[in-house]
Amino acid sequence: MLKVGYYQFRPFFGQVKKNVERVVTALSDTNAHLVVLPELAFTGYYFRGRYEVISLAEDPARSETVESLVNLCRKKDFYLVAGFAERKKDRVFNSALLLGPEGLIHTYRKLHLFYEEKKCFDAGDTELTVQTIRGAKVGIMICFDWIFPEVTRSLAVQGADIICHPANLVLNYCQQTMLARCLENSVFAVAANRFGADRRPHGELKFTGSSQIVAPRGQLLHRAAAQRTGLHIAEIDIGLARDKSITSLNDMMQDRRPEFYSALLQAP
Repeated sequence: MLKVGYYQFRPFFGQVKKNVERVVTALSDTNAHLVVLPELAFTGYYFRGRYEVISLAEDPARSETVESLVNLCRKKDFYLVAGFAERKKDRVFNSALLLGPEGLIHTYRKLHLFYEEKKCFDAGDTELTVQTIRGAKVGIMICFDWIFPEVTRSLAVQGADIICHPANLVLNYCQQTMLARCLENSVFAVAANRFGADRRPHGELKFTGSSQIVAPRGQLLHRAAAQRTGLHIAEIDIGLARDKSITSLNDMMQDRRPEFYSALLQAP
């Protein structure tokens, strides 16, 4: 059995060190194998422009934030998936880092930017891949990626057992939609959403909370309150994600006929 979960909280905009300290304190007594944190968990979300992202983003290779989180992983012997404002020279990405006792394992850059993110971030350029930790295959997507079923399916085809989903959701559709994504791909999904609001000089954005853990077949294992800090860990059997059978004669992966899906690869 694998112990996986999320930490839902409300980041303070622009207060990176304070947000890191909150996470480290919150997880200091946690018994888990894998914990997912929200999207842009340390910077906050509602930037006034690209210049503000650049001022707060970090290069993971030279990041005090990453160093603190890796130290936490070593102390607790677990893995984290954390939303992160990533800076690479003159580019900035809405990213998620997979971190463990061995350090930074993988960086995923958000492929599908939502709304005003397009004014602030560069579009992601990383392939959708899976990483193996503690015998489980883990895939990552970020927030608005949920609305594109190709993302979850691409990870599932590669054998993902668990989809880690850092999010700053402002729409109300995702949580219920992910039940279908887990059903149609027979995967677990851990969505870590923030709550509260970013109140900025240029406006306000409110976030929906309700982080959740979903099992294959679309079973909701746990959903957090909409507007409350929450940490929840669940024990899961990854063998359930590897059973793709629907009937004795049907397998949701083996029965695929990709030779007839060519329209998916064509530009509209």
